[in-house]
Amino acid sequence: MNKKKDNSNLMMTLLKGRTLFVLIILFIFFSIKADSFCTVNSLLLVCKHVAQYGILGIGMTYVIITGGIDLSVGSVVGLVGMIAGGLIQEGLTLKFAGVTLYFSVPAITVICIIIGIIIGIVNGALIAKCKLAPFIVTLGTMYIGRGLANIRSGGNTFSSIKGQEALGNVGIMQFVFAVGGFPGIPIAAILFLILAVIAAFVLKKTPFGWHILAIGGNEKAARLSGIKVEKNIILVYAISGACSALIGLVTMAQIAASHPNTGDTWEMNAIAAVVLGGTSMAGGVGTIGGTVIGAFVIGIINDGMTMCGVSEFWQKVIKGLVIILAVLIDQFQRNLQAKMALQARNENK
Repeated sequence: MNKKKDNSNLMMTLLKGRTLFVLIILFIFFSIKADSFCTVNSLLLVCKHVAQYGILGIGMTYVIITGGIDLSVGSVVGLVGMIAGGLIQEGLTLKFAGVTLYFSVPAITVICIIIGIIIGIVNGALIAKCKLAPFIVTLGTMYIGRGLANIRSGGNTFSSIKGQEALGNVGIMQFVFAVGGFPGIPIAAILFLILAVIAAFVLKKTPFGWHILAIGGNEKAARLSGIKVEKNIILVYAISGACSALIGLVTMAQIAASHPNTGDTWEMNAIAAVVLGGTSMAGGVGTIGGTVIGAFVIGIINDGMTMCGVSEFWQKVIKGLVIILAVLIDQFQRNLQAKMALQARNENK
């Protein structure tokens, strides 16, 4: 009996550390298979991509912990990029007044973050107040966001976004979001780590974090205990929208261009990072630290396969298999935990 218990404990330990083990194995594998993988430029590129998936993953972690999902994050990235690019390049024309308004970059940043938050609030309100399925609601807003992004420019790209000094909208975006600050490390990566620390603290050390964990674990019990379920669900989707808007700005700044299809399928990368990090799709369980590791796994898989010459089509197949495998392992871990808890109760009787 003790040997069986020890085996179960060992298996649980391995399962909890699975993402870190996978990360180490992947890093070693691609270091061997791709000569350019361990160069400074390649690792900095990986860090940029990890930051993109990771910041999206922070918002997605909160959402999935509540038992929901947000498929609209990628389209919000594209929409916000088009709005920001358009405001810098063309300004906002008020036809009834015959004038065109130009905003400073900080003002554009605030406007775009607010837009992301509003989209998140709409998602959350439809899910919490109208009791609609998260998958359906966010699938709908995903299509709406992508459509609006294309409508903004007729499907065209805003290229060479620089702004004009006379209008006061030049330079700040690249400085704040894209340029390396500490020995060439991308600001986006530093921003990701700062946000991850804040998000982890909020999740583990504040009533809001405890409440969303309780909602995901048992919504009915959370409601009976006095937790404002609807309010908290709306808040987590607002946070997800804000994270998506931030990545829309970061991506636009990094490439100095906006395309309506930017962020296409990025919701899958965010979900994969979250699930690989140990957050349960059933809700109630999850950590920001796990999502950080999961984002590194997804970033290394994407860039490593590209450097090894794996086609984009096969990359999608492999990422899909990774997501399915992660969910299967999560289910196995949940079943093992339930079995161990039952054995512990029987031994105490």
